[in-house]
Amino acid sequence: MNLKPLLEFTDRGIYCPQAEVYIDPWKPVSKAIITHAHADHSRWGNKKYLATPDSAPIMKKRLGDIDVQTLDFLSSISINGVNISFYPAGHIVGSAQVRLEYKGEIWVVSGDYKIEDDNISPPFTPVPCHTFITECTFGLPVFRWQPQQVVFDQIHQWWKANKKQGKCSILLAYSLGKAQRLLKHLSRDIGPIYTHAAVENMTEIIRQNHSMAPTIRVHKDLDVKNYAGALLICPSSALGTSWINKFKPFSVASASGWMQLRGAKRRRAVDKGFVLSDHADWQGLQSAIKATGAERIIATHGYTDIFCEWLKGQGFEARTESTEFEGEAIEKEEGS
Repeated sequence: MNLKPLLEFTDRGIYCPQAEVYIDPWKPVSKAIITHAHADHSRWGNKKYLATPDSAPIMKKRLGDIDVQTLDFLSSISINGVNISFYPAGHIVGSAQVRLEYKGEIWVVSGDYKIEDDNISPPFTPVPCHTFITECTFGLPVFRWQPQQVVFDQIHQWWKANKKQGKCSILLAYSLGKAQRLLKHLSRDIGPIYTHAAVENMTEIIRQNHSMAPTIRVHKDLDVKNYAGALLICPSSALGTSWINKFKPFSVASASGWMQLRGAKRRRAVDKGFVLSDHADWQGLQSAIKATGAERIIATHGYTDIFCEWLKGQGFEARTESTEFEGEAIEKEEGS
């Protein structure tokens, strides 16, 4: 084994000195490897990007004219003797874990991930390694997800009740990832489904390779007299704006892992909360880590201190590192 770590944490991001590349850097660098296209992992200003084919067009939509090379899952490239490959993370469309191997030492950076197969992104694939850098956004025992179909059925019943009362159902969800997962799974008798521009901008790209329920973009020239019985998917940033008043009367719900916590629904000023996350829950984190066979675990963004102490109690060599990743935070939306 090499005495010097293959990856190190710097003020710009997770850095591989041997390959001179950064993974999901939070400050501009020359060469950036991107796990997925969410704004906290894929940022503007890098000279060159490496990402999966599904992530690249989303990144270009959000970041503009960037220099991005793509690498398929399970394929690899070599940079200064470091073999680099992508493996599915199951977080959102195009999301990847990054595997780096140099002189027999293997590190894996998880990015964000979830264990349950959402049928729109390739499911999470455990990657054997010596060191595993893992998120732990929901690294507390309280976070335990129900099977996703249970949640989709709950959303359907909520919409059905609102329709009966002549209301529009407004569902708050991340414009990239959560929204498309909903459109993939919601019952086909729900509709019409309207989308905020930020949601539709992402959906138009992803729809090119994935089937989803039909949607109608809300724009200023859209002539709709009555939204009663409709479903609107929009980002949380739209709540409380004058834009949303055109859908009255309505009921507002949020689809988020944070809905597991008592009081989260009240703090987000919504009528209903659906526990649906694109991150691994407590059990998912455990099973993912054990499946890697890793000896060393580095915990980032989330309940890092508590989760790290639990890992140590299980016999892992574990530590925490600070990053500028946000996990499942309130999304800063592009578009209007």
